[in-house]
Amino acid sequence: MSPREATFNESVSSLSAHGLSQRYSAVRGFTEDLCEPLFPEDCVIQSMPDASPTRWHLAHTTWFFETFVLAKAIASYKPFHPAFGFLFNSYYNAVGEQYSRPERGLLSRPRVEEIFDYRKHVDSKMQELLDDPASSLPADLLAVVEIGIHHEQQHQELILTDIKHVLWCNPLYPVYHESERESNGQTRPIEWIEYDERLHWIGHDERGFAYDNESPRHRTFTDPFQLAARLVTNEEYRDFIEEGGYQRPEYWLSAGWDLVGKRGWKAPLYWIESEGERKHFSLSGIQPLDPSAPVCHVSYFEANAYARWAGVRLPTEAEWELAAGEVPIEGNFAESGRLQPVTLPSSTSDGAPSQLFGDVWEWTTSPYTPYPGYSAVEGALGEYNGKFMCNQYVLRGGSCATPGSHVRRTYRNFFPPDARWQFSGIRLARTAESA
Repeated sequence: MSPREATFNESVSSLSAHGLSQRYSAVRGFTEDLCEPLFPEDCVIQSMPDASPTRWHLAHTTWFFETFVLAKAIASYKPFHPAFGFLFNSYYNAVGEQYSRPERGLLSRPRVEEIFDYRKHVDSKMQELLDDPASSLPADLLAVVEIGIHHEQQHQELILTDIKHVLWCNPLYPVYHESERESNGQTRPIEWIEYDERLHWIGHDERGFAYDNESPRHRTFTDPFQLAARLVTNEEYRDFIEEGGYQRPEYWLSAGWDLVGKRGWKAPLYWIESEGERKHFSLSGIQPLDPSAPVCHVSYFEANAYARWAGVRLPTEAEWELAAGEVPIEGNFAESGRLQPVTLPSSTSDGAPSQLFGDVWEWTTSPYTPYPGYSAVEGALGEYNGKFMCNQYVLRGGSCATPGSHVRRTYRNFFPPDARWQFSGIRLARTAESA
């Protein structure tokens, strides 16, 4: 394995089949735990082209291990089903053709039960491979197993975001799971944390797992700036709405203003006006809108428009990573079971940004482009990130639907600027005067 390939995965010296076997089992089990509240009928619906049925996520992550690990490690291995490679390949052109993404919800077969049988089959083979001391998997395949585990965690988040949209489209507003509503806090004034101009390093340092788009580590110069100590709240975003934010083109990028008209945007996705009260749809059903909780399900266009209305801006990803450098990676992640952003505790910021990790992905003003010196790894896995570096923006920090062990300071999530179904929110920044 070349040094370039090693930046795509956990450092080879720290990988072991035994350790990966335990992680594999835990992560695969958590995926199925997330499906426990769902009926088979829920799992086959595709509510929009950007989302996929739960059944597809269950099958695609399984196909990944079958295709990139089992088929490589076991000479006599035969695919579980000859058509699954076509049905559940996402976008790996080097592997073969794929079934049309926008039409994934048109398939009534294979049944959900068959997909769980598929998972059991592949899991059994994977555990045999990882638990057999005689198998002696080479480092490059162990690295692919690690990639596959993190890939599965990405799809755990997508299962939650996609099923929320599926249930939202149902006028019965079904409940995914019951959870206690967090008590309202009080929105405190925004504090601004100052950062001096500096030349600093960003990107992954090759210790531990990372995707290839987090490398190479490189220096960047940052002008003096200030970062908001907390996220923008529902109450603050409501002020933007009530002051005509969705009717005033001066706050909007041209493409965003065009979508406001074409799609009828008037508020974040999942907000509902009911009997004179603002509510929102959550995975726990319709709930009153907590004014002090972070605003969520806004596009880049909406985040940018809000920042302009507020007289400030969104941070760059270099600024965000600089601020995250000394903040513990802890927060409201998927494992908490809340599955919605929560109110910030009333304590002060203590000189560090609050809720920098978890709750909502934070839009940055940085387009998703390669770092200086980036080159995609060879082979099919080189299609994992690099070919999407166009017309997308970077988000940082993870959300309430992201598994906590999947989050890193250098993690670069990315979505097109009109995406709203992800748990995405707003943290503000502003340029400071040079000393």
